[in-house]
Amino acid sequence: MRRRDFLKLLGGAAAAGLLSSTSARALSGDFAPWGFDLSGAHFATPAGDDFFRHCNGAWLDRTEIAPDRQVSSVDTVLIDNAEAQIRAILERGDDSVEPTVRADAAKAHTMYASYMDEARIEALDAKPLAATLQMVRAANTRAAQAALMGSASETLCTSIFSIGVDIDAKAPGKYAVLLSQAGLGLPDRDYYLTAQFADKKAAYLVYIERMLRLIGWQAPQASAAAILRFESAIAEVSWSLTESRDSDKTYNPLGVAELARRAAFAWNDFLRAANLQSASRIVVGEVTAIPKIAALYAKTPIETVKAWQAFRVADAAAPYLSKRFDNAHFEFRKKTLSGETELAARWKRAVRISDGALGEAIGRIYVARHFSPAAKGQVADLVAEIRLALKGRIERVAWMSPETKAKALDKLARLNTKIAYPNKWRDYSGLDIRPDDLVGNALRSMAFEWRRRVNRLNAPVDRDEWDMTPQTVNAYYSPTLNEIVLPAAQLQAPYFDPDADPAVNYGGIGALIGHELTHGFDDDGRKYDALGVLSDWWTEEDVKEFNARAAVLGRQYDAFEPFPGVHVNGELTMGENIADLGGGLIALDAYRHSLAGKAAPVLDGFTGDQRFFLAYGQGYRAKRREDALRQQLVSDPHSPEEYRVNGVVRNIDAWYEAFNVKAGEKLYLPNDARVRIW
Repeated sequence: MRRRDFLKLLGGAAAAGLLSSTSARALSGDFAPWGFDLSGAHFATPAGDDFFRHCNGAWLDRTEIAPDRQVSSVDTVLIDNAEAQIRAILERGDDSVEPTVRADAAKAHTMYASYMDEARIEALDAKPLAATLQMVRAANTRAAQAALMGSASETLCTSIFSIGVDIDAKAPGKYAVLLSQAGLGLPDRDYYLTAQFADKKAAYLVYIERMLRLIGWQAPQASAAAILRFESAIAEVSWSLTESRDSDKTYNPLGVAELARRAAFAWNDFLRAANLQSASRIVVGEVTAIPKIAALYAKTPIETVKAWQAFRVADAAAPYLSKRFDNAHFEFRKKTLSGETELAARWKRAVRISDGALGEAIGRIYVARHFSPAAKGQVADLVAEIRLALKGRIERVAWMSPETKAKALDKLARLNTKIAYPNKWRDYSGLDIRPDDLVGNALRSMAFEWRRRVNRLNAPVDRDEWDMTPQTVNAYYSPTLNEIVLPAAQLQAPYFDPDADPAVNYGGIGALIGHELTHGFDDDGRKYDALGVLSDWWTEEDVKEFNARAAVLGRQYDAFEPFPGVHVNGELTMGENIADLGGGLIALDAYRHSLAGKAAPVLDGFTGDQRFFLAYGQGYRAKRREDALRQQLVSDPHSPEEYRVNGVVRNIDAWYEAFNVKAGEKLYLPNDARVRIW
């Protein structure tokens, strides 16, 4: 995935610290020695009709999604495994000889224990909200409410604008203050504006009123209706996610005075509360929406603003409070919106909260126990092979001019790779965690992280920093740093297993690595040059040709229809779709190159290319609840997994050859209709 998308919103021998092919059987299947779950496939489904089901159909038919999950997938198995490993760290601590590690482990244990102390949490009930709610009640002016919004990164409050400190897209050696639209309590503006989610919007109104009653807010029914009208109005003027993912459109540097001229709002109070009063320049994202949101705020009755802030305080704090708050939050946020039927075990929630607060402190112990330098070296070798394959593809691209091609190759040559864990670990010595103060721990953790970001504003960019912890089952590409990051927890079977057939590793982790590399050359990532600068480095003709080819891919995805009348958004998912296609092509090239001219062996009747594509399809094995899938379609730049498989393979010539796919089969595309970008 792209780093920005992540910010806004996986083995071999035991000695390698990875899951072995034997351990992979924990993924609820009968894995062949070469690394594919034969029992999960449904080979009766023709590959050319539905390759996703061909690879995973039997697994889909027999799998029931866990009651505390909205999806069952390869990733959720690895996440469950990582959470169990983190639980052991949090409950037993660490006996490292390194004092810093011991101290951080003790701090993480205390955070975990404070969440597990249900008796105290029940006894406190709503008391941890009292001080914040009193501030909300006392903020009788627009400026005072703006100040509360500015404090959102350190308090329980929220804001109609999101403020952050991150790398400047046009000066990637520096940090900048970034401002974007916010204010919505539902997953996306579509939840307010389209008939598809009318039932969710109605349920949201009930939830708002319920939360207001729990905190004793006056006129809860009328206040809830006013809050929903306020958020609905914000949704109407907000940019769509498709617009917001365009780096050119969202880079609008303004001085504070100019921002104030364009959007009437108490910016000085807002910035002072965020400890950003010294900021003279702000990079504004949705530059036409923010003035409209400010105008809505200015005309909304102050009592409505107060009620909105009070509700959002209760909503944000609910998972840290007594059962009456926690259960109400679950019933709407998890059950109604995503379809989960059971609240996750308390220890799991404690793990997630502790991991969010002290992620690298936990990660340092995690990699020492569960990952090794040898495994890191194996992955580094594979990354080098995938990079070489992408280099070859860029060199062979016929539609790109030599001028742009030379710059693209330079960008690839300069691309950095971070594998498994950071070279230096975050310092948590200044974070105060107390055994009897869960809400306070959460607030101090937020403030600690926010101040770390603010304090670096005038410092050089820290190129050693990670935006994911080692125990995260995911990966990302950063366009401003021109780097890919592959956390340790992602580097496990069935994605990567040194004991498995090479075709499976290339189809699994190889395609994932290729995916992240391709993000540097997707529809938005391509706008950043070799140094990470958002700039126009392509020829005009090359841009036109790239966009034309990408548009064909977009139309293919637009045609996918998970529910009657509900389609995949090919424009929203464009970057991920391009990365998926590029990743598959690059990994296949690397696999074939690894054979050094020799024929791949046939295993269990499957050729090397067949095993590659089967592994690719297995990597996206997932089953989602309907509500979760509907939410994904409007709020996630990734296509549903079914289309991440079927939408990719139908554009790869070698897939047709491997599975003898013919005209008339559902996924078949004529040669001249197949998308060829990289």
